[in-house]
Amino acid sequence: MGDSTRDWKVGDRVCALLTGGGYAEQVAAPWDQVLPVPRGVDVLQAAALPEAACTVFSNLSMRAQLQAGMTLLIQGGGSGIGTFAIQWAKAIGVTVLCTAGSEEKLNRCAALGADTLINYRDSDFSEQSSLATGGKGVDRILDIVGADYLERNLRCLALDGHLVIIGNTGSRVDRPLPLGLLMSKRLSVSATTLRARPRAQKAAIVKAVRENVWPLIEAGRIVPVVDSVLPMPKAADAHRLLAEGRTVGKVLLLNGDHGPL
Repeated sequence: MGDSTRDWKVGDRVCALLTGGGYAEQVAAPWDQVLPVPRGVDVLQAAALPEAACTVFSNLSMRAQLQAGMTLLIQGGGSGIGTFAIQWAKAIGVTVLCTAGSEEKLNRCAALGADTLINYRDSDFSEQSSLATGGKGVDRILDIVGADYLERNLRCLALDGHLVIIGNTGSRVDRPLPLGLLMSKRLSVSATTLRARPRAQKAAIVKAVRENVWPLIEAGRIVPVVDSVLPMPKAADAHRLLAEGRTVGKVLLLNGDHGPL
């Protein structure tokens, strides 16, 4: 620990929102980006929590002001972010719609609490969202696809809705922003990445997550969803698993002897 470190002591069980360099036996992290391993959570599973929790809470709560009684559409409900977002949104009283590319993934999303399940391979998520909300549209959307879904996402939104874009896994071709649609429905769009934020912002997010999200984890209302755990020498295999799109939740890399898994 550095001389300016506060709140922590040697021997504490911790996880952290890193600035990078997670593929390591040891890593340095700013003290105010460190979190305690939640009570009842294994230290290995805790590795699945900080980035997902900080991404979801900073975007949906701090930025999009998602609240109880609202509706949320999660694009990619089976992802590490998606599985966390479903649980957190349900824990605060939100109605959740989610998309995924297989019935297996949708079943897992349902088990986590999702209310409406949409297979994007065989149905139009905008039409299904409209049906599920009685034509009103959803209040908020969390999207990891990006440009390819831009206009359809906006059409899914209710009046005064908000679209949060946290990824661009679709095409890398930009799409024009339909200003007429934005203005007529009073919509707003935000696009963010977590890694590029300055330290002060990350520290504020971590503090808010510890205060608002960690109690839900310790109460068992949110659980880490881990698809696979691979040893560090098989990192390339882990990336292939993610690229194949068949995983549900996080893929973790294990470095060193953790004991029985």
